Amino acid sequence: MNPSFIPIAAPVLNGNEKAYVNDCLDTGWISSNGKYIARFEKEFAAYCGVGHAVACCNGTVALHVALLALGIGPGDEVIVPTITFVATANAVHYVGATPVFADSDRATWNLDPADVARKITARTKAIIAVHLYGQPADMDALATLAKKHGLSLVEDAAEAHGALYRGRRAGSLGDVATFSFYGNKNLTTGEGGMCVTNDGPLREKMRQLCWQGMDPVRRYWFPVVGYNYRMTNIAAALGVAQLERLEWHLARRREVFALYKERLSDVVEWQPEAEWANHACWMFTALLAPKFDRDAVGTALLAKGVETRPVFPPMHLLPTYAHLTAPGSLPVGEDLSRRGLNLPTGAHLSREDVERVCASLRSVLEQNA
Repeated sequence: MNPSFIPIAAPVLNGNEKAYVNDCLDTGWISSNGKYIARFEKEFAAYCGVGHAVACCNGTVALHVALLALGIGPGDEVIVPTITFVATANAVHYVGATPVFADSDRATWNLDPADVARKITARTKAIIAVHLYGQPADMDALATLAKKHGLSLVEDAAEAHGALYRGRRAGSLGDVATFSFYGNKNLTTGEGGMCVTNDGPLREKMRQLCWQGMDPVRRYWFPVVGYNYRMTNIAAALGVAQLERLEWHLARRREVFALYKERLSDVVEWQPEAEWANHACWMFTALLAPKFDRDAVGTALLAKGVETRPVFPPMHLLPTYAHLTAPGSLPVGEDLSRRGLNLPTGAHLSREDVERVCASLRSVLEQNA
């Protein structure tokens, strides 16, 4: 990689990753059996403060099996935020249900509980709360709605490893939570995912679905249709090593966030951190003034060797889902998407890197003012 290029994200593997992976290679346990899978599940569940975890091959399939295990299917509706990665909506589509998009809360950029309340119908079966960029959603308000209407509450915590909501870990706040361990996450296994829950029977359903539907007692007997969604022992070995140093990764990310806020406070806004939350600092997002062309700013920064990416496009404006919700009907989400720009974030960044990103952004904004 060009040393003058600052990527939006990069993994940092500075713990026991190599030792644990070599142990898999030396012992031959490289596929979907091995000691690291059970260890990763147990230790990650404990970290989140829940009783059970099921490792799987990525965060999208984690959402898929969670919804299947909850009994979501054709004819059902699931409320999801319009600002999220497309996997959140796609997983609803996979089970044959309909995603119903709700607007963002300006105070957190997450699901607006008031808009969620307006979207609940007789067909609604679940709410998926996404902890966007590491900021926890307002889970008490959403849990109240879920309880009132008899709905399942799912946390899409793909971006929120280590986040806290009123002192409780992301992953422990709903009926089930799902995580991604993609290469740009706070904790990475390259690819990988996890479902976590306090519900033992739900855990057994998710495990069975990830293991081709095989009966947990009678080997090679398949009473239900399942999927090959298992995590490899090598991936789990990476996860165990990453989890050992997760607090270090989070501390480094907080340092990056703090420096961005210090250097950019007079030129951009950013995602607020609610008083009841501890942001996981996955991705620092600059909210540009409306006069700027966000995409043009990103292009100019790339020319200076700084990689950025736009805030997720609203799901209700994507071609696959545009027939469900009228453009302009979710104005907060559309505004955040139009103006939001993710800046490089992660433990891979030096102070000099962050200073350069800030100087480059200030220069581009001054030139386009």
